[in-house]
Order: sequence, then C-alpha cells, then structure tokens
Amino acid sequence: MVKLSVVVPFYNVQTYAPDALRSLRANTRADFEFLLVDDCSTDATPELLARAERDLPGAVLLRHERNGGLATARNTGLDAARGEYLTFLDGDDWLAPGYLSQLVAVAEELDCDFVRTDHVQCTGRTRVVQRVPHGRRGESLSPRAAILPADRSTSVDYAYAWAGVYHRRLLDRGLLHFTDGLRTAEDRPWIWRLHREARSFGVVGLLGVFYRRGIASSLTQIGDVRQLDFIRAFDQVLEETARDVDARTLLPKAVRTYCAIISHHLGSADDSKRFEPAVARKLRTMSAAALRRMPQGILAEALNAMDADRASRLRRLRRGLGAAA
Repeated sequence: MVKLSVVVPFYNVQTYAPDALRSLRANTRADFEFLLVDDCSTDATPELLARAERDLPGAVLLRHERNGGLATARNTGLDAARGEYLTFLDGDDWLAPGYLSQLVAVAEELDCDFVRTDHVQCTGRTRVVQRVPHGRRGESLSPRAAILPADRSTSVDYAYAWAGVYHRRLLDRGLLHFTDGLRTAEDRPWIWRLHREARSFGVVGLLGVFYRRGIASSLTQIGDVRQLDFIRAFDQVLEETARDVDARTLLPKAVRTYCAIISHHLGSADDSKRFEPAVARKLRTMSAAALRRMPQGILAEALNAMDADRASRLRRLRRGLGAAA
C-alpha cells in the first residue's frame, strides 16, 4: 500500500526543477509515490520530467494537454493519488533529505486529519524561517477554533498547501481539491474549508520545505490579469463562510483578511509599476465591487479596526464607488 502521495506540479521551471527532483530522490521510500504533473510546459521541463519518470523511484508522470494553472494541476495529482497520506511540493521549491519520512511519522503520531509545518523562505541567498501562526504545538486541536481571533494572524492566514500533510479521509470527503482554474490565492478557499470542516489538526515545528521567493517567472511577481483571481478566491471564502453555522463569529475574520489583501494589491498598484495600467484599472473596479458585496456592517467594523493607511485607501475606493453610483 502507498503510504504517502506527493503531488508536484511543474510549469516552465527548467531552471529550478532539477533541485526539486534531486530533493525528491533524497526522500524516496518503497511506499512513497511522486505525482509529477506537467502543466503543459513549453521549455525543457517535460524532458526533465521524462527522465525523472525513469530514474526516480515511485515517480508517476501526468501531462496536461493545455495549461490549467496550479490549482488544476494539483487536482490532477489528487485524482491519481493512492496514498494514505498526501502532501504537495511546487516545482520550483525543494525538500530537505529525509523530510517526508519525518512528516509521515509526526502525522501518524498525532493521528489528526491534517498537520501544518513551518518552512524556510528562500530569497536569493537569504534564508528565513516562517512559522505557523499558532502557539499550541504537538497535539491534536480543533481546526475551527484556530480560525479566530479576527484581529490576529491565525492558521487560515498561513495558507501554503505544501506546508503540511493530509490524511486520505479528507480527500474522500471532498475537502482536498482546489477550485479549478484559480491562478492565484488558490490556497485561500482551500485552507478555510479545511479549518471549517475537518475534525482535527496539529501544528509541528518540523522544518524541511524550502520555499523559493523572488522568481521573475513566478505568478506572484507578474502583474497581469491572473493576479486578480484573488478576488474570486476570497469571494468564495466569504460565500462559503456565510453558509456556516458559525457565520456570525467567523465572517469578521474573513472580511478583515479580504480587506487587507485588497489594500495590499491597491498599494502595489499605486506605489510601483507592478501592474499593467489596464490591470490596475480593473483591480480598482473589481475591488470596489467586492467591497459592495461584503456584509456592510462587518465591513465598517473591519475598516474601523484597520490601520489608518489601509483603511483610508479602502474608504477612498468606497467613496469613489458611491459617487459612480
């Protein structure tokens, strides 16, 4: 039986894929499988993956006929996964040797639906440890209780899918798939759903995922229209949370997070040339419409609780919306 399935999407990462594949070779085990998803790469990535399919024990190569984005590629891997546990890696990141065996060991020890881990953020030669924003570690906890408080960073703000391991029962319950076609912020509805609907989770200080930042080809660095998918992602968070039995207590957290992300993107559009002019205009229009869709009482409370710069940016956007109306 397969103990662990590792889903690894790749798209035009010929420079970094060798590091990811070498790190998988340093984590092989007879009961591990590696689902390598080529999301219709147009560089040398397919050749690298074809070689890995032959040389990497447990490798399974899956190919897309057209590019679908990270969420869709992960879903392809999930559909093929056979493991009792599942985890993720992105094709431009890498793992420490032996990390996956340690990850499975802590998952079996805690016997939770899912376990979240810290990670190492890598920007050039700089290494910074990023920790799950949750104080209690090494025990089984309630995922729902970890969503709040609304005024602090919590586990739902640490949305990295690859920073953890997930029991197959979550896949069988339909909780592990991502919203198909989301090009950015795909982890946000996903992590909120896990925390609302899973029964147990744990947090451990295990370090072994190395997350590469500042890559020019990364979608986080590209200012085209795909970046605006964060609005669709957070609309989904609000919509699903509004149907929850605890919507009254959970929605303030969702609205505050949404507002913070909108303000961050508006600041990027104002302070730099990150976004193409047409995309910047569309960002403002879509953000104004998003503010109108939010529960207005909760939105007012969220703006009152934000720092002055971010709150004033969003209030200006609301006033502009009102004038247009």
